[in-house]
Amino acid sequence: MNKYFKSFLHRGLVFGGFGPIICGIVFLILTLIQKDFSLKGSEVFLAIISTYILAFIHAGASIFNQIEEWSAAKSLFFHLGTLYVTYISCYLLNSWIQFDYMVILIFTAIFAAVYFIVWAIVMISIKAASKKFNKSLK
Repeated sequence: MNKYFKSFLHRGLVFGGFGPIICGIVFLILTLIQKDFSLKGSEVFLAIISTYILAFIHAGASIFNQIEEWSAAKSLFFHLGTLYVTYISCYLLNSWIQFDYMVILIFTAIFAAVYFIVWAIVMISIKAASKKFNKSLK
């Protein structure tokens, strides 16, 4: 089995459980804030499975940035694409957003903006850490 695929599965399995925990915390907060908040068992089940899948894919997809044979652009494209397809699918399946072109367009714009802001912060942090490390080697 490909070492990258193994790493994807390992990371997903290790961190996937955090999705349902976060889902439970969100449901708890909604219960405390909204007086008439209630969900059907099927809605809770779908939300737990969806958040597990989101966390699993999100954690596993970090492997794309470590495939040495790939260019930075290819890694970025696969990481972004995998996360986007997973998130939009789960959000639509759970009816967290409506299946409406304008809503999907807004979701896409927000997703892309947040993704690239986080990506820029990570890149700046990595470059700063690399500079500091290189300085200490001299």
